[in-house]
Amino acid sequence: MTPAVLPDLIPALPELVLAIAAMALLVFGVFRREDAAGSVAFGAIIAMGVALVGVLSMMPDRALTFGGMFVMDGFGQFTKGMVLISSMLAVVMSGGYMKAERVERFEYPILMLLATLGMLMMISANNLISLYVGLELQSLSLYVLAAFRRDSVVSTEAGLKYFVLGALSSGMLLYGSSLVYGYTGTTSFDAMGALFNAAGYETPVGLIFGIAFIAAGLAFKVSAVPFHMWTPDVYEGAPTPVTAFFAVAPKIAALALFARVVYEPFAALHDQWQQIIVFLSIASMVLGAVAAIVQTNIKRLMAYSSIGHVGYALIGLAAGTEEGLRGLLIYLAIYLAMNIGTFVCILAMRKTEGMSEEISDLAGLARTRPGLAAAFAIFMFSLAGIPPLAGFFGKFYIFLAAVHADLVPLAVIGVVASVIGAYYYLRIVKVMYFDEPVVEFERPLARDMGLIVTVAAAVTALFVIYPTPLLTTAANAASWLMP
Repeated sequence: MTPAVLPDLIPALPELVLAIAAMALLVFGVFRREDAAGSVAFGAIIAMGVALVGVLSMMPDRALTFGGMFVMDGFGQFTKGMVLISSMLAVVMSGGYMKAERVERFEYPILMLLATLGMLMMISANNLISLYVGLELQSLSLYVLAAFRRDSVVSTEAGLKYFVLGALSSGMLLYGSSLVYGYTGTTSFDAMGALFNAAGYETPVGLIFGIAFIAAGLAFKVSAVPFHMWTPDVYEGAPTPVTAFFAVAPKIAALALFARVVYEPFAALHDQWQQIIVFLSIASMVLGAVAAIVQTNIKRLMAYSSIGHVGYALIGLAAGTEEGLRGLLIYLAIYLAMNIGTFVCILAMRKTEGMSEEISDLAGLARTRPGLAAAFAIFMFSLAGIPPLAGFFGKFYIFLAAVHADLVPLAVIGVVASVIGAYYYLRIVKVMYFDEPVVEFERPLARDMGLIVTVAAAVTALFVIYPTPLLTTAANAASWLMP
């Protein structure tokens, strides 16, 4: 008998930490029951922190394990770091909300842990099978999180819509994967890359259909148009900290997976997949800019905002160059700071009778809570892309990469969409600073929430002073996916 060979577990150490922590905390929570929520949340934050240290301390090298199905490299380090930071912040942001809404249960941080584990697996997928396993682990956890408020019809409806449409997208992804496997005879990204780069290889029509179906499945996960229909309802119905989590971590992970798929196995088929991504980008930017104008609910507005921002991010992907990928990573890092800060401000919209989600309730906020209004205004101006805030530079590097890749019309559409989208961001600033106060929110921010919003606002406002660390790190990360 041939002795069994154990895989090298070091590249997957952060994932193992999260998996073991999730199981241990689940057992702890079952035995402690009602009073376990706070301890389990603290344990989840510690586990994510340990995983983050593990990710950042890994050697800058490309390591394969689990039969070549799992890869760890500089690109994975950068994107996993962002996912873990956003997941930790989402758990911290959830504490006060869950207590106030009386839905504090120990299962919640465990689901966040498992969703994060799925995201890390997605980023390190080097095979169509490991891609699907990571994607589904993330998705199943997110379905439950969306419907976590079981006594709320809106939350239950959000979870059900997300589940049904998510199942459809998973079917499309699997169908596309089966077509790709049928035409290549392999599910390995490395083997596919070698096949497509071989001299004289002609791309079958069926393979292009397979790529289109895979792109459709991934487009659903990033809520790109026309696979966006779940986003506004789920963002509105899910608990606000869950919405904050949805808006950042899964987007980063899915876009990182999208980048790995098109830049590694399908790099030689650039002409085929570029057209798909250009369409997704244009449709997302236009719909995100126009549909948000009529929204009165702040969470629905942020849903359409996220759709528009995915469109901008996809410009970097469509460029198909190292500069485009660098622009994408810079954009995601800035997007993380802007959105986390915005959702902390939204979580502060609490009246005596409960949470408020109407934009009109922000009227006169500059008079009643000037510090909160100032932070909110910084994030709105940055999301609109107004210089010299960080959001402007995120779009600048994306559009610059598109121009250098001869995608000038795409960059022009992005600029026009950004100008249109600025209207609804500036409308919120106008409501806060020029309208008469309607309602006063319940209490000032908790210390941890105040710290998060202060740091996020500082990063957003002061990025222009010293952007070098992010630019250099993003460039190094991008270089790992390019041939």
